[in-house]
Amino acid sequence: MKKSNDSKVTEFVLLGLSSSWELQLFLFLIFSLFYMTVVLGNLLIMVTVRADAHLLQSPMYYFLGHLSFIDLCLGCVTVPKMLRDFLQRGKIISFSGCLAQIYFLHFLGASEMFLLTVMAYDRYVAICNPLHYLTVMNRQLCFQLVFACWCGGFIHSITQVMLVIQLPFCGPNELDNFYCDVPQVIKLACMDTYVVEVLMVSNSGLLSLICFLVLLFSYAIILTTLRTRFRQGRSKALSTCASHLTVVSLIFVPCVFIYLRPFCSFSVDKVFSVFYTVITPMLNPLIYTLRNADMKTAMKKLRKKYAASFFHSKG
Repeated sequence: MKKSNDSKVTEFVLLGLSSSWELQLFLFLIFSLFYMTVVLGNLLIMVTVRADAHLLQSPMYYFLGHLSFIDLCLGCVTVPKMLRDFLQRGKIISFSGCLAQIYFLHFLGASEMFLLTVMAYDRYVAICNPLHYLTVMNRQLCFQLVFACWCGGFIHSITQVMLVIQLPFCGPNELDNFYCDVPQVIKLACMDTYVVEVLMVSNSGLLSLICFLVLLFSYAIILTTLRTRFRQGRSKALSTCASHLTVVSLIFVPCVFIYLRPFCSFSVDKVFSVFYTVITPMLNPLIYTLRNADMKTAMKKLRKKYAASFFHSKG
């Protein structure tokens, strides 16, 4: 354990997902594929939305483009470090690197939560007030809502970093995870962390729970409204809502489980952490593309466009 002259911890040891060298090599291959899917899948959605004029003018796909950007960045916060650690015995992260992981993880995570709430409001307006949808969800409002999401994420992440940076660390420095996060780090502090853990619950835990409940309430209203719609419109709207609800569940259930219960930890926490930081950013593009006819059509157009350009340049 490395300490400075005043006995402060300057780095942390990550215990990772496994101590078995053979299993780590297997996990390296699996998570490398996951990471490639995260990067390529989210980049594909961003490029498709940007290249298709029809999708770019739609508020829903405007938000989806930002969601893919967040998922792309979120996947880059923890996975590259985890992949490197799979190939070496010592899994070390500096104190400043740990703070950086906490900052970006909560900045992007909270921004995504707020954005998903905004997307639920967008679906509510589209389904419950379709005649005024484009008037209400105009480009200026969409920009303001996305900007508010980023600002909310920034405020939340700064709060999390402030909770950690004021704590004294002078003893144990082993984190039972593959990345730095507030619940594990504050347990290593050389002081009573009861108040800090309560603040963590009131910040991260309640934020996750409130956003989740608001989303469930919003989609309950939407599904109730859909009972009065025509069958064709109802089918398409239900498909869209099902995609959103799947994404919402994959993100919020792990967050509520991890951040809403201080003072204790379980071995299954790592599984939920993998879902939140790796699996969800990987599945979001698949969920939105496989269940969305507009995205499939736009991707086919994009593929034909680039294929035509390629053969034209060859000719």
